[in-house]
Amino acid sequence: MKGMLAMAQQHYIKYLRDVKDQSISQIAEQTGVNWRTAKKYADCSDWNKAERPLRGKFPIMEAYREQVDTWLIEDQFRLRPKKQRHTAKRIYDRLVSEFGFAGSDRTVRYYVAKRKLELQIEKSEPYIRLEHPGGEAQADFGTFQAIIGGELVERKMLILSYPYSNAAFVFVTPKENTECFLEGLRQLFEMCGGVPNRIWFDNLSAAVVSVGTDGKRKLTDEFQRFALHYRFQPVFCNPAQGNEKGHVENKVGYARRNWCVPLPVANDMEQLQNVINQQALEDLKRLHNAKGVLQQELWEQEKIKLLELPLVSYEAFRLEF
Repeated sequence: MKGMLAMAQQHYIKYLRDVKDQSISQIAEQTGVNWRTAKKYADCSDWNKAERPLRGKFPIMEAYREQVDTWLIEDQFRLRPKKQRHTAKRIYDRLVSEFGFAGSDRTVRYYVAKRKLELQIEKSEPYIRLEHPGGEAQADFGTFQAIIGGELVERKMLILSYPYSNAAFVFVTPKENTECFLEGLRQLFEMCGGVPNRIWFDNLSAAVVSVGTDGKRKLTDEFQRFALHYRFQPVFCNPAQGNEKGHVENKVGYARRNWCVPLPVANDMEQLQNVINQQALEDLKRLHNAKGVLQQELWEQEKIKLLELPLVSYEAFRLEF
């Protein structure tokens, strides 16, 4: 061990020193530790553990550690529902039935308890910001024209874009009302194969009833239920600050210029959706303009950070007499 500070705190102090270039005094003041402790971690160059390696404590677990860690990490970082996460008993039963594990359930329980504690520390906020970019999205509507059934019509596109990979997915809808908005998000989540951890929105009326003078928003009941159902955190731009979600706004313009010129032609809305989907998938094959890597590769990296889809889809509808 390197002292009494949690690993996340040690990591944050090192981040302030190396990335933010803060002095020892600034770090001590910001983190609430004394100067000597701040210097110890800020200028540390040897992070080897002083304790015995895990191999000595769990020799029979050595061949199964990677598999058990995979199950635990999937539960922790993909935020699976509590009732659908692995218990120590479930892990023991799977090891026995799937891998022929010959150890005791007590050994598995002890190892799982230790790793769950360690994973909670690793999952703290500073660690996520430094080591786990991606998995966040921005959403916005755009208007475009198309020819459907031989008739020129105006339609809306709801775009969900991912700044990390530059991937974008589109749902075509006739309106921007609450039902179309929520149905569009549901369809987009299913196209992505998961749910973003956080989504940035404008203060659109389909989600926001009002914005108070203190900046607090009153959300529609339907949108709140939808966000709880899919477990994402909604984030709203400050009024008149659309640049806070500039990625999706740029993507709306990009989609109109590149995927809707010339005007898309389709027999019906379903075919139009397929045409736009194909354009979005083809766009993933180009290089990311800043990272020099195929967007498809970055998207594959980002996809694993999405939350799992719920077992039951949300049904957006309105009852009227």
